[in-house]
Amino acid sequence: MAAAPDTMTLIENRDLRGRRRKRVWARRAGVMLLTIVPVLALLNVFGQRPETSSASSAAARLEVYAPDHARSGIVYVARFTVDAVRELKKATLILDPGWAEQYTFNGVAPQPVSEGSDNGKLVYVLGHVPQGKHYTLFISLQVNPTNVGHRSQRVWLYDGSRQLLAVKRTITVWP
Repeated sequence: MAAAPDTMTLIENRDLRGRRRKRVWARRAGVMLLTIVPVLALLNVFGQRPETSSASSAAARLEVYAPDHARSGIVYVARFTVDAVRELKKATLILDPGWAEQYTFNGVAPQPVSEGSDNGKLVYVLGHVPQGKHYTLFISLQVNPTNVGHRSQRVWLYDGSRQLLAVKRTITVWP
């Protein structure tokens, strides 16, 4: 059997004599704290798993597929699906400022007929959507690191100047 190194004694290091039981529990508590954050992330507490929010009326149905929890710096795509129950002559999506505030906008596909803003809200004119058809719009966003907290991300669907429906949702951004 090899001798113990000069700086170690078998009684203290192998047999653990003289160590207090409190230190063992302190180490175990420290390891537990280190494992809690990854477990919470696996349970989607800190986000990015998309959720579906929807609303419908006699004229149309709107479905928003995007995360309601996200981490700073994450890139995600929000999907907006408009199903026309009746013909929509000038379908328009209006998004709350919470869709753009403290975000990096990466792109939109397919390109809407026109886009603009109205009092800080994003306006996407989708154009004609025939009865029984649907239109899907994708918006790619990246959460800026300074964007922490809750934001309203409501979405309204209009046909021309007539509001058809609204989807109410919020997003929580973690640091």
